[in-house]
Amino acid sequence: ISTVDMDPDVALRLFEEGATLVLLGVPKGTELGIDCKSWQVGPRFRGVKMIPPGLHFLHYSSVNPPSCGGEIGPKTGLFLSLKPREIVLANWDPKEEDLDFSASKNEEEVSRMRATLQELDPYLGPYPYEVMRKWVSLTDRLSKEVADNLQPLSGRICAYSDVIPEIEFRHTKDRAEQPRNDTACQSMREGLDRLPKMKQREGTELRFSVIPEKTYPPGATPAEITQCSLDLSYALETVLEKNHELQPLNLLGELQFAFVCFLIGNVYEGFEHWKCLLALLCRSEDSMRKRKELYLGLIAVLYHQLGEIPPDFFVDIVSQSNFLTSTLQDFFQYVSGPGVDGTLRKRAEKFKAHLTKKFRWDFDADLDDCAPVVVELPEGVTVD
Repeated sequence: ISTVDMDPDVALRLFEEGATLVLLGVPKGTELGIDCKSWQVGPRFRGVKMIPPGLHFLHYSSVNPPSCGGEIGPKTGLFLSLKPREIVLANWDPKEEDLDFSASKNEEEVSRMRATLQELDPYLGPYPYEVMRKWVSLTDRLSKEVADNLQPLSGRICAYSDVIPEIEFRHTKDRAEQPRNDTACQSMREGLDRLPKMKQREGTELRFSVIPEKTYPPGATPAEITQCSLDLSYALETVLEKNHELQPLNLLGELQFAFVCFLIGNVYEGFEHWKCLLALLCRSEDSMRKRKELYLGLIAVLYHQLGEIPPDFFVDIVSQSNFLTSTLQDFFQYVSGPGVDGTLRKRAEKFKAHLTKKFRWDFDADLDDCAPVVVELPEGVTVD
């Protein structure tokens, strides 16, 4: 790691006020990173110094030694909120292939580490300051509280799901009742039915807001159900009320958390939740009229997020349709409607122009295709 063109004043301030991650015993070759940067650990590595105080994402992948193939394992990550001059101490657990932070709770050990920090200094890499601006732009709405509430109870965000069987077949009798596997399957369906039903291990699940399956209130009339299926404001307001009632803008923090989990942590579930939240926000016409600050914030968040992803990423390989253009097309249509704040409307127009220029996305195409077609019937013909 090297400090790239860092201003001497900034370097001095970070040297004096920055936090330190002391990571002992991390095997050579392990892929380890903080925020938007990662590297392969060398034999002298003992941690990272000069870390700007605030929220950070530490991530790592264990690596098999070259004699065993040298494969890289799935990524594990966790959000850390660091205070000025704080020392966080962790030891590598070779059995779990994970960092054990229990030493950080031992004040004596942390004090001893602080006393020997000067000797440790040559083995600590400086925080990759060149990615700081990008990291802040991706997490400026994400507070420690929101990150803590969304992180799994296990404290680890894993690129793969830790799953276990829904039913443990401890007894021969239980196993005897399961479909047999000693004959050939006649169909794909039969093969899938034979597989044991799995569930995520308790405590390892990301704790995202649950988006209601029914987008309309109980006892809604058919007309209200239709209206709530077109305008998702009822569902959005339900999510805000249940999860972010005191601070609705924390929903933008959740959107950023999901994006970082996907972009840096390789968690596909993060991408899926990001898409669901985005669709919910972009198709809530009534909420756009009421929640100017939420939507001004959404435009700023998306501006930075979309700068990190190749433009063809959102194109569905099968249907060739672009999830993002169709979602944002609805947003731009609603936000230009009556009753929407003028500042928000202007900001949305600028954002639309920016995306059209940068990605060559056409948000005005196909709008006519959605219009109802008027069919002239021959004289005397009636429709039942």
